[in-house]
Amino acid sequence: MIEARRLHILRAVADHRTVTAAAAALYLTPSAVSQQLTALEQETGHRLVERSAKGVRLTPAGEILLGHTNAVLAQLERAEAELAAYSSGAAGTVTVAAFATGIAEVVAPAVARLAESAPGIRIRVQDAEGDASLPMVLDRQVDVAVAVEYRGAPPADDPRLTHVPLYAEPFDAVVPVTHRLADANEVPLAELAKDVWIGPYPGNPCHDVVVLACESAGFQPLLEHSSDDFRAVVALASADAGVALVPRSALRGMDLTGVVVHPVDGVAPTRRVFAAVRRGAENHPLIRPVLDALGEAARA
Repeated sequence: MIEARRLHILRAVADHRTVTAAAAALYLTPSAVSQQLTALEQETGHRLVERSAKGVRLTPAGEILLGHTNAVLAQLERAEAELAAYSSGAAGTVTVAAFATGIAEVVAPAVARLAESAPGIRIRVQDAEGDASLPMVLDRQVDVAVAVEYRGAPPADDPRLTHVPLYAEPFDAVVPVTHRLADANEVPLAELAKDVWIGPYPGNPCHDVVVLACESAGFQPLLEHSSDDFRAVVALASADAGVALVPRSALRGMDLTGVVVHPVDGVAPTRRVFAAVRRGAENHPLIRPVLDALGEAARA
């Protein structure tokens, strides 16, 4: 009989593509992961992984088992949710990973709502960008991720995750007060093709939004300055170091001395924010109120 915990290890290896990375995510030793994979191969009677200098990949038999793994683990999440509901255990801790603006926009308001509507639920918040928070959910390091759509992100129909759309917001152009387009009503991105740019590091979902928007306008941005902190981005723009695209909510309450903020001409680049949980866990009596509170905060 196949043990479910070994299926979880198989999925972690498939996600992380090396035994070492999977072991780190699961808080196991690489030798323990290798032993569990070997035991799983013995249970199934098939070779499931192939190792090489570049890492680990699943064999065709491993891919077949991975498809069933996603369904089995989702069903186990549903079983846990129903058992928790049966025992009416609406008291406990839910860990939420979210990027900084998402914490300010929806997570903090959701925490305040839950303090009144579900005082038995304690929220633990971790600051993490979307490209980090989704793997944290899959590796059971956190329960909920508030993330941003980005190139290479798991799609909405990923069998491992349930997505809950929260909100979408445009990026605005931030230019120094001395910039030639400072007095424009709207900024055509193509007009910034030869400017120096300030933006998030590669890997940050907002980096993808900026680069894709510029590519759609016909150019590659000259990103000379990098920071994942939008306050630092705006500060550099105010020092005449370059131009930037910044999510509108990130500009609220910020010192905008030295810069002007304009909408983008045409179709504005957009940050689409969603919550994600492991598939099957969305109706857990601790997690469902959190998702509902995040949705209410986003609508407000």
